[in-house]
Amino acid sequence: MEPSASGEVPPDIKRRIYELMVLMKAADDRLSKGISTGEFMCVYWPARGQEAIGAAMGVALREDDQLVTTYRGLHDLIGKGVPLEEIYGEMMGRVVGAGRGKGGTMHIAKPDTGVMFSTGIVGAGLPVAVGLAMAARRKRIDRVTVVSFGDGATNTGSFHEAANMAALWDLPMVLVCQNNRYAEMTPTEHTMKLERVADRAAGYGMPGVRVDGNDPLAVKSALDQALARARRGDGPTLLECVTFRFRGHYFGDRMPYIPKDQLAAAMAADPVPRFRSRLAETGICGDDELDRIEREAADTVEAALRTVMSAEPATVEELERDVYADPIGIPV
Repeated sequence: MEPSASGEVPPDIKRRIYELMVLMKAADDRLSKGISTGEFMCVYWPARGQEAIGAAMGVALREDDQLVTTYRGLHDLIGKGVPLEEIYGEMMGRVVGAGRGKGGTMHIAKPDTGVMFSTGIVGAGLPVAVGLAMAARRKRIDRVTVVSFGDGATNTGSFHEAANMAALWDLPMVLVCQNNRYAEMTPTEHTMKLERVADRAAGYGMPGVRVDGNDPLAVKSALDQALARARRGDGPTLLECVTFRFRGHYFGDRMPYIPKDQLAAAMAADPVPRFRSRLAETGICGDDELDRIEREAADTVEAALRTVMSAEPATVEELERDVYADPIGIPV
């Protein structure tokens, strides 16, 4: 199946998608600027270039749907409603972080927004998502679990085991592969014989769908179908969103392994200005409104950063918090 963006999306949803994409880009750009200039220090795995996927998930998922993402999940977290102060705070080890500064960039969770887990281990989120989806099924809760991962994760044993179990039990789950063409520094064609990650779904008896991951409306259309299928009790879908990663595996990665012409072509198709042009050309938003959205995103990022930089770092006393229900009398 190859869904397109042919289904009509209301103007307010299109506007919201752009607001999310712009905020994701602004948040990423500000991190890059701050780390580069020495203004602050943190470890960061950039998601710049993949905004369309996180924004589409942000408008397609319900508030009570659950999300499992990865260390490269800034855009996913923003899309699912995690406050930017709590994301930045966690990345910079401050007490205002989602985990009070103890988890760091790789381990951001905010269950009351539906973000259950972020993992630093490639492929490790998939079995956890199976457990969450199984819990929803057993408790008869009308809730879908979405798990986001990269192309490299589809070569792990945990992906295959989780996909098999999800399909076998018809779990309410959507597997979203953000195929950014590189597993760390290795191009996808060097790690798998198939051209399309989505084709792997056939081995488990579930639908496999491939879409343009730089087109948020195409991603939303495919997500809507997959979420509806999961809610009907028809089981999971593997959704492959083909995109590109603009800033390398980690911040500071000079990306010698990416051909310059390939990177230039990808950046020329940057999903953020492309969607802005689409909104302007179709009359959804005028230039003044689009400029205002971008200014507000920049202001939101700066306000979040001021809050985080004025907050206290995580202390030694935090080490035993949130570990045991009752920390008194636990043997060391």
